[in-house]
Amino acid sequence: MRVDLFDFDLPEERIALRPVTPRYHAKLLRVIPDQPLQDLHVGDLPDLLREGDALVFNDTKVIPAQLEGTRERDGTVATVSATLHMRTGADRWKAFLRPAKRVKQGERIRFGHSGSSCFLGTLDALVAEKHDSGEVLLVFDVSGAVLDEAIASVGHIPLPPYIASKRAEDAQDRQDYQTVYAREEGAVAAPTAGLHFTPELLERIRAKGVEEHFVTLHVGAGTFLPVKADDTADHKMHAEIGYVSEETAAALNRVHERGGRIISVGTTSLRLIESAAGEDGIIRPWSGATDIFITPGYKFRAIDMLMTNFHLPRSTLFMLVSAFSGFETMQAAYAHAISNEYRFYSYGDASLLTLRT
Repeated sequence: MRVDLFDFDLPEERIALRPVTPRYHAKLLRVIPDQPLQDLHVGDLPDLLREGDALVFNDTKVIPAQLEGTRERDGTVATVSATLHMRTGADRWKAFLRPAKRVKQGERIRFGHSGSSCFLGTLDALVAEKHDSGEVLLVFDVSGAVLDEAIASVGHIPLPPYIASKRAEDAQDRQDYQTVYAREEGAVAAPTAGLHFTPELLERIRAKGVEEHFVTLHVGAGTFLPVKADDTADHKMHAEIGYVSEETAAALNRVHERGGRIISVGTTSLRLIESAAGEDGIIRPWSGATDIFITPGYKFRAIDMLMTNFHLPRSTLFMLVSAFSGFETMQAAYAHAISNEYRFYSYGDASLLTLRT
């Protein structure tokens, strides 16, 4: 499909720079194909669920993966910014550099502040590989838990570019840009639909007889990359690492067997479950990298409903929701959201979508 079909005009003031408090006070647009749109709030979610349903959450935890550093060449020092997006070994990460042209393969980058070791505020890495679109492979001088500690020491929370371009990251973001159930470290970006949940809201959902299950997909910086191709067939998704346990797969299959619905909290949970499900609709244990790209025409295998925030024009995520509930349905839903002052993107409001059958 033509990428420009997924474009729309979004007023800048609709981009949320901070979340509402409490989190469940965010608006929730209920979208059911061929039915009127409903303006609700996230706090209404328990009333929209039924006993025997199951919510699927992504329990990935955002790490401070934005690193600022310097590269020295022939006595000239240049500043370099790196966003880690996929760990490929104990001492190595794939990353996006900015500006990429300032660094060559084989050069070293020093991240952090002055000092001679990571424990004194610096972290050194070798640019082992350099690829298109500013992507590199960084091999660090330390590995394992020591590397994790060093990144936590010198790194910053990588706010989405549409927020970072308007304000700096601060201490509040370390709390706001993390779900209350995050536990598996490795994400560069938060699974933002989950940001609306609080312990109180989760307890109300459990009291309704709704199950909760967890999968892990470490969201990468590729989620923010624009679609530069003119046709969706020419766009290449960046892979992300994910896991679906045998226990979770079996539990979700039982939900469908008894007639319950599987509700994905976020597009990351959906992409992972759809990667793990076969054409027969059975979800199987799964581990590895997924680069699944969902556009209109895709036949969904396992997910019945999707809770998600409002996404960028021309983005792969707007393409995904258009595939889920229908292209015309989502065009109307987004037009409604804009005219009714819904807040967009990571810190914005949410929608609850039903699969078009």
